[in-house]
Amino acid sequence: MPSGLPGVDPLGGLRLRPTTEADIPTLGLIVREPEVAAWWSVPDDYQDMLAILVDDEVIGAIQFSKETDPEFRHAAIAIFITASRHGKGLGTDAVRTLARWLIQETGHHRLTTDPAAAIRSYRKVAFKPLGIMRAYGRDYRTGGWADGLLMDLLADELT
Repeated sequence: MPSGLPGVDPLGGLRLRPTTEADIPTLGLIVREPEVAAWWSVPDDYQDMLAILVDDEVIGAIQFSKETDPEFRHAAIAIFITASRHGKGLGTDAVRTLARWLIQETGHHRLTTDPAAAIRSYRKVAFKPLGIMRAYGRDYRTGGWADGLLMDLLADELT
């Protein structure tokens, strides 16, 4: 994980930090909650994620992947939060905090996401729908293939 990661979101007071071994049991429980497991599979590891903390409590994780080719400087974001914290604006705060860091500190001009859930959080940060990717990924509820929404955000659109 690179240094200089986003810290505290000035709008919501939550904090992002690299995950630690101590976070794995909590994140493992969160990702298995029925409301979260409907949209997320259990990750092989949590090393490439940032823990989302509120009042020093781990409430979920957010991850990003970066395209480093200078011709395409964009990044992708994905997030999950414990069901007990859904609907409180914390996902929006975490997405905004990471998006701000990726744009302002690392120079990415475009961010993408393919959210199965948390669509309202992404929209509040100004992500826009691009289209539907047909039979994009596994539907963890049915085991079949499901369509996926693709969204993006350009640097000058960040709210």
